[in-house]
Amino acid sequence: MKLTLAARTDINLIRSHGAGDVRIRDATYAAPLIVGAEALVTDWAAGGATSLDAAMLEPVLSLAPEVVIVGMPAPVKWPSADVRALLGARRIGLEVMEFGAACRTYNVLAQEDRRVILALLP
Repeated sequence: MKLTLAARTDINLIRSHGAGDVRIRDATYAAPLIVGAEALVTDWAAGGATSLDAAMLEPVLSLAPEVVIVGMPAPVKWPSADVRALLGARRIGLEVMEFGAACRTYNVLAQEDRRVILALLP
């Protein structure tokens, strides 16, 4: 029996990733970067997780996610309590993962038509 993984081609999926960059469709992008199924923000002015605040999250929140995955190089650091409270108040799930795990999780959720946003940090 032949088994083949068929990935969707109509949405932004991570085709590969390196230490601080991702390949989407036929282009490579460096973090910081915001990726959604139909959105790609390549000029996001975010630093590390501990520097995230409400203003930096505005481009993410404008995409109306149900889940935000923050990906970063190890060691993983959670955003501030204020950021977690902001997302919680809007009933938006938050996951913080190492870069590769974040990319893989995003791909699975995006292909399930979930409103997921991947926020990649340097």
